[in-house]
Amino acid sequence: MTTQFGCQHCTASLLGKKYVLKNDSPYCVSCYNHIFSNYCEACKEPIESDSKDLCYKGRHWHEGCFRCTKCYHSLVEKPFAAKDERLLCTDCYSNECSSKCFHCKRTIMPGSRKMEFKGNYWHETCFVCEYCRQPIGTKPLISKENGNYCVPCFEKEFAQYCNFCKKVITSGGITFLDQLWHKECFLCSGCRKELCEEEFMSRDDYPFCLDCYNHLYAKKCAACAKPITGLRGAKFICFQDRQWHSECFNCRKCSVSLVGEGFLTQNMEIFCRKCGSGVDGDI
Repeated sequence: MTTQFGCQHCTASLLGKKYVLKNDSPYCVSCYNHIFSNYCEACKEPIESDSKDLCYKGRHWHEGCFRCTKCYHSLVEKPFAAKDERLLCTDCYSNECSSKCFHCKRTIMPGSRKMEFKGNYWHETCFVCEYCRQPIGTKPLISKENGNYCVPCFEKEFAQYCNFCKKVITSGGITFLDQLWHKECFLCSGCRKELCEEEFMSRDDYPFCLDCYNHLYAKKCAACAKPITGLRGAKFICFQDRQWHSECFNCRKCSVSLVGEGFLTQNMEIFCRKCGSGVDGDI
């Protein structure tokens, strides 16, 4: 007695017929195609047992449907890339998706090294120093309006030097008496604190913070004894060997301002004409 050799699904005899094994079980071609065939992403038809099933990331194609979605050239056994679930040959992917070189305007091919700087891209061989024309790569660089420079070439062609430390100023800096300083090198000549964002005074061509200048050099007001700096156009009054802030130059008795007015003095005090009448003094 012989056991019938039949389809695992429909039990039809497979003797003398074409069949397909699935998990060691035989299926007639019709049942296999109906139960197990994947559907092609391109044509939406089943990929039957007599067709080659090409799979990429869980998606399936007939061999004849596995093509670039832009130029329609076959991708079988060729390199390709995916963009937004579309398959593209390397040429179409490069033209559509790859960066363009800021210098030569040509496509930077996938897999090739590219350099990025300030939001732009270069081929490695195009990203060169404007002066020596050598590739900059990942070395330090300094950028100017007309291009990028390696540090040695920038220092040779453009650099200005700090009056204090004598090193190159690559950006920013402070100008004082036609000389340049790094911001961190422009210091008070007294207490050595940074002056780049501070008001300051100069004495004998040396910068001083206001505290040091007032302590060392500023004249003192004869009325309030505070320093007279003259900052921001502040006016002051001089008489003989004494100085006053303009707002302090007042009659000692009635406090009226004496700026631009005649006045009298007695024993180092100043008076308006009215208060000083009858007082022996100088006008």
